[in-house]
Amino acid sequence: MNPRRDATPSRIMTAAEVAQYFKIHLSTVYRLARRRQIPAFKVGGNYRFDRDAIEKWMVDQQVNE
Repeated sequence: MNPRRDATPSRIMTAAEVAQYFKIHLSTVYRLARRRQIPAFKVGGNYRFDRDAIEKWMVDQQVNE
């Protein structure tokens, strides 16, 4: 069985990578994920984040003044 092209590991981010990407504390990422305020899923009890979903979420969070 061949892995799906769109499920490559580079599209999946850890909580630490998301924290670094947003320049926020790791505990903030965990809190947002637990509260379902940021798109996340669990693999073996560890949060993982799809890069495309995170980037869409980021655009959706932008404030229009």
